[in-house]
Parts: sequence; C-alpha cells; structure tokens
Amino acid sequence: MAISRTQLEQQADKLEALLRQHKVSGRIQGGVVTHRMIQFDLTVDVSHKVRQIQSLAEEMALALNVQTVRIYRQGGRFCVEIPLERTRLLRLWPWCRDVPNVPPCTTLLGADASGSPLLLKLNAPDVVHVLLAGATGSGKTALARALLASLAYYNPVSALHLILIDPKRRGFAPLAQLPHAAHGVIDSTEGAIHHLHNLVAEMERRDQTGINQPTLIVAIDELADLMQTGAQKVEALLTRLAQRGRQAGIHLVACTQKPSASLIGSAIKANFPVRLVGAVASRDEARYAAGISDSGAEKLMGRGDFLLIKQGESIRFQAAWLGAKELEQIVQATRNGSGSRSQAEGAGIKRGIKAGAA
Repeated sequence: MAISRTQLEQQADKLEALLRQHKVSGRIQGGVVTHRMIQFDLTVDVSHKVRQIQSLAEEMALALNVQTVRIYRQGGRFCVEIPLERTRLLRLWPWCRDVPNVPPCTTLLGADASGSPLLLKLNAPDVVHVLLAGATGSGKTALARALLASLAYYNPVSALHLILIDPKRRGFAPLAQLPHAAHGVIDSTEGAIHHLHNLVAEMERRDQTGINQPTLIVAIDELADLMQTGAQKVEALLTRLAQRGRQAGIHLVACTQKPSASLIGSAIKANFPVRLVGAVASRDEARYAAGISDSGAEKLMGRGDFLLIKQGESIRFQAAWLGAKELEQIVQATRNGSGSRSQAEGAGIKRGIKAGAA
C-alpha cells in the first residue's frame, strides 16, 4: 500500500511537535520513501547536542505508533528512519540482469535508501576484507549467499575463485553448484586449516612472483565456530591472510552471528575495514559489529535490513535475496558464459559508500 503525501506531512508535523515539546529547534526538510522505510531529513539548531536528538528515538516511535525509529547524523543534518508496515523481497536475479556492467571483483549488495543498486568493489584499497554480522533473522546468510553469487555472475571462473568454508554446512551448501567453487564446501575444521595453510603458501608464492590473479575470495560462515574449534591455528592463518592478502589478490568475507569483543579482537578490527551489519541484540553487539558507536544496528528490522559501514560512514540498505530458483538461473548463466559481463564502469551506479569503494 502506497503512502500518501498527506500521511507523510502528518508524520512530519508529529515529529516537529515532539521536538517543540522538548525545546528542540528543528524542522523536517524533506525526505524519501523507499521499499522498506520512510527517511526524513531533520535539521536542528547547532546548539543542540547529537545525543540529545538521538535520545528522542523512543518517543518518536511512540508518537508515530511504530515499533522503532532510528536517528543518526549525516553531515550537517539528522536522518530519521521510520519502518513501513509492508515490505517486499529484493530478488538478486532481476537486479543482476538490470545492472549488467560492473568493475571486476565487484558484488551487488542490494539497494540503498534511494532505491539505487549498491555495489561493493572488494579489491578497492579501502575495502579488501569484509566482516558480515547479524543475529538469527537478520538475513545474514541470505546476504552472504547473494554477495558471493553476484561475484560469480559478474566475474568469469578464469578471473575469480571461491573458497567456501562452512563448519555447519548450511549457509554455503547451495553455492557449491557454482563453477567458481571448485573445492565445494569445506565443512571440517581440519579441512579449513588445510586450505588456509595452502592459501598462505599461495599468497607467499604470489608475493615472490609478483602476480595476483585469479582473485581468490575466502568466504567463512560462522567465523566464531571456526575460531573456537581451530583455536590459535585458525586465528594465526586468518591474521596472516588478512594482513597480507590484498597484494596477492586474496580477500576474506567472514560471517558471524554473535559479534563479541573476544571474537573481534585487534587483528580483525584492524584488517576488516568494511562491515555489513544486520540486526543484532544489543548496543554492545552493535558497537562490536559495526566498529563505531551509535550505529543503531540494534534497531534494524531484520529480514535483510542492513548497514554498510566504512571509514566511519554508514549506508542503510535492503540486502538482495537469493532463492533456490534464482540461484539455479545464476548457476546456469555462469556455466554457459552469459553471466560474465563487460567489465566497463557502469555509469550512474553507486559503488560502496559514495566514491570510496570504487
């Protein structure tokens, strides 16, 4: 059901009335309606502190009769995000066909708040490795599958290989059909350690010979489980790959369900500059997962509602969804060669956060 201009103006009036009640000088200066939320632009007098505005989120939610409101600063204004009652899936396969030309080693994450395709170039100097975090129901596994499947769609097997490590063999199992995943799904700790050893050796060989192709994407589902069972061996191997893998064309995509201070230690924090964060249970988990304070990840709505965080900035986006039928279509496209697209830069497409990830 579409929301009318009158309804938007009524909501804006309620927000401004609430601000006046709390003696905050501010006005709604427009906004945008997406498939998932209403995003109002709020400007306030510079005399008001950021935390003072953010502390009004619960009262705004109550005034608008919604479950939650997320408030964050963006430049010289605030964004007030209000969930819509009804949402729809953002299917990966149609979007891949509609966005045909992307740079090499680039993945389609989904759609940003304006409805534009949101791409992330993994081999950009300020991206390199990605940490994907979210609780059960956040859509973390679905986003990881879509991220990897779109990489396979946009890059031929000769240019990109996937190494899939999944101790529980639930998240990545469907992706074993992709021709890019020559090793299938590695589901044991011993197998993971063996492959990580081989990757470190390959990284050192590439360093000595000065080559970095084909690109190797090492995807790990349930990082916490692997680090717990593999202990120091896994941590040491992952740290080496994270610190030195970029020049050799090796990139890590690591997923975790429950981010914590013990898991996201100094090595991971320093070498995973990009975070994809879905709904988490608490502000502490949001801080660990996002790497910044007050990201608002604990207020995300789940089911593919994510934040892309890089260099202290965040973009809220709806993650692409990959169903069984869509995966079959992508697998078929990659096998017959029609999935590999021209690597020319696509005009007018957002790449990561503004120009930062291009």
